[in-house]
Amino acid sequence: MSTGMTDDEKRRDQLLSAPDAREEDAAPRIEVTEHDGVTRIDIRDDAPVRPGGTDDTD
Repeated sequence: MSTGMTDDEKRRDQLLSAPDAREEDAAPRIEVTEHDGVTRIDIRDDAPVRPGGTDDTD
């Protein structure tokens, strides 16, 4: 059974279905590129949440 939604629309719909979800919660956080058969996944510079720990040594 097809919903008529693209994969991106399904992902967005799922992210926004949580209680107290905001439009920003569905914002893209990664960029996927492919060049010469190599797939690269990068965290977007404007992503509100980034992987890694925090530096609390200051």
